[in-house]
Amino acid sequence: MATYAIGDIQGCYHEFRLLLKKIQFNPSRDQLWLAGDLVSRGPKSLEVLQFVYDHQDSCIAVLGNHDLHLLAGHYLNKKPYPKDKLKSLLKSPECEQLLEWLISQPVAHYDQDLNFLMTHAGVPPAWDLEQTLASAYELESLLLKPKKREKFFKKMYGNEPNQWSRDLKKYDRLRFTTNALTRMRFCHLDGSLDLVRKGAPSKRYKKFKPWYEFQQKLLKNTNLVFGHWAALNGRKIHSNLFALDTGCVWGNKLTALRLEDKKRFSVKALRKWA
Repeated sequence: MATYAIGDIQGCYHEFRLLLKKIQFNPSRDQLWLAGDLVSRGPKSLEVLQFVYDHQDSCIAVLGNHDLHLLAGHYLNKKPYPKDKLKSLLKSPECEQLLEWLISQPVAHYDQDLNFLMTHAGVPPAWDLEQTLASAYELESLLLKPKKREKFFKKMYGNEPNQWSRDLKKYDRLRFTTNALTRMRFCHLDGSLDLVRKGAPSKRYKKFKPWYEFQQKLLKNTNLVFGHWAALNGRKIHSNLFALDTGCVWGNKLTALRLEDKKRFSVKALRKWA
């Protein structure tokens, strides 16, 4: 039995299947952890969701920003952006079933035996493991309630508040949780989220630092896998931190990490999809 964590698939179904073949994934004995952004930009989001749904007993997925954007658009009856390539999914007779499954997935997952935490974007400054799981649970519970999730989706977008406080009101708190766990890359020196800056970390940035530089205490005690930040290209940052988004949809590669021995496996993208 092995546990494999895989970075952002983003509709790159054929590469996903090639990677599963490379790691010799067996759903009767192995488990997949999927680090969010299953859909969008790649050509076959429908096929990715169908596969994971059909193998849900051996798959754990956390929601990424593209997954939440798909869900918000669907439940608010908004047309998707053409570049997201979601037409076949949204027109499929299986769409409602697949999206009801997708919205039931967590935004953070922790396995005590493996001592691995998975989120899509990381863990913000000031949060420890307990706070991460508590905040994630609040959001996950709301998404399971149709009327409440529709109200939340109307309020989900925006970059404020960018600083955590236990005094935040409900929707401000939920928006911070969403941004921190699914959109974050950089933080200001005071630990507030910078949700505008993208690209790779650079010594030229004097007023910003990657979020993980604020999380030395958490990373001392917990292994963390995350996706979202393709510009990191899976680089080794910390002995307990594993970046999994290696930019498959941008023509690079799709990567899996075997959690038991921390060995990586990758397949090259068949082409640049976005």
